[in-house]
Amino acid sequence: MGTSTVFTTSIPLKFSQIPRSEIRSNQRTLLDFSDKFQHGFGGIRFFKAKPRRKLCTKAVLSEIPNQKQYPKMGAKSTGPILPSHLIQVVETAAKTGAEVVMDAVNKPRNITYKGLTDLVTETDKMSEAAILEVVKKNFEDHLILGEEGGIIGDTSSDYLWCIDPLDGTTNFAHGYPSFAVSVGVLFRGNPAAAAVVEFVGGPFCWNTRIFSATSGGGAFCNGQRVQVSQTNQVEQSLLVTGFGYEHDDAWATNMDLFKEFTDVSRGVRRLGAAAVDMCHVALGIAEAYWEYRLKPWDMAAGALIVEEAGGAVTRMDGGKFCVFDRSILVSNGVLHEKLLERIRPATGKLKSKGIDFSLWYKPENYRTDL
Repeated sequence: MGTSTVFTTSIPLKFSQIPRSEIRSNQRTLLDFSDKFQHGFGGIRFFKAKPRRKLCTKAVLSEIPNQKQYPKMGAKSTGPILPSHLIQVVETAAKTGAEVVMDAVNKPRNITYKGLTDLVTETDKMSEAAILEVVKKNFEDHLILGEEGGIIGDTSSDYLWCIDPLDGTTNFAHGYPSFAVSVGVLFRGNPAAAAVVEFVGGPFCWNTRIFSATSGGGAFCNGQRVQVSQTNQVEQSLLVTGFGYEHDDAWATNMDLFKEFTDVSRGVRRLGAAAVDMCHVALGIAEAYWEYRLKPWDMAAGALIVEEAGGAVTRMDGGKFCVFDRSILVSNGVLHEKLLERIRPATGKLKSKGIDFSLWYKPENYRTDL
C-alpha cells in the first residue's frame, strides 16, 4: 500500500509535479520543495521564482521570548504509508478537483440550495467525484468524508480523507475570487497530509496556487516553504473570520468579536472560504483566523498547513483542537494568547447558555488517538 503507483483520473493535470525525496515513516524530516515549479491552467506559463532561503520555522518561532506553546494536533506518524507517497496522492487529488473547477469557472452555474442561502453547484459534485476517483484508485480501503457525498468506505480504517471539493461555493457562483479545493487526510484522527488549491485573480485572469503540508514536514506554497508572520501586536495585525449560514447565538457573538477586533486591529476580513483563510495565515499575509461551527472538511487541510508553517491552532476557548471540534482559532502563534483574551470569554458565555460545543460527528468505529 505504501509504494503503489499514483492513479489519476482521465482529466489531464496541468500542474508540474514537485520532486520529493522519500522520507521514512515516523521521521520528522523536512520535505524539500525548493525545486523549480511551474503552475497554472490552460497552457498559461508563469515565472519560476527563485527558491527562498531555507528556514526552520519551529526554530525561528522558538526564539521569540515568552511565547506560549500550544499542543500540536498534527499526526505523529503517517502510519504504514510513507509521507512522500501520501502527500503525492493528496496533491494529485486536489489538483484533479481543481481542474474540474477551472473548467467551469467562466461558465454559467447550475445552482441548487441546501438551505435558504447555502448554495451547491454541479461543479461541487463533479469536483468531489473526480477527487474520490483518485483516492479510491490509490487507497481503496480508506475512509472518506466528503462535503457532498458524506461517509464512504471502511469505517475501521486508520485513515480518514476530509474533502471539500469547492470551499467558498457562494464566491465561485458569483465569480468572486476566494474559493478553493481542499483535501486533508487524517491518520487515527490527526491531520497527516494536506493540500489546498486556491483560485486567485478573477474573471478573465483566473490563476491558482497550491498549498501543501505533511505533519512534521513543513508547509509550502507552489513548492516554496512558507511561514507565519512575526507580528506581535494586535494593533499591527490583519485578521480574518467567517460566519455560518445559521444566524444563531454563535453568529451574533462572532459579529460582536468582528466589531471588537475591527476597533483594535488594522482590519478584519471576511472572505468566505475557511481553507483559503487559513492558508493566508500560513503564508504570513494575515495574522489570525477564527470561526464557529465549521466541519472537518473545512478545517483538516488548512489547520495542518498553518501548524506546519509555525502557527498555533486551538479551539476558540483555548483548548486543544481536533478536526471534529466546532470552533477553531489559528494564528501566527505570537498573537494567540492576546486574541484568546477576547475570544475565550465570549466562547465561555456561549457555553454557559448551553450552546453545544461537543465534538461534531465522528464516523462510527473510526479509530482515533484523540
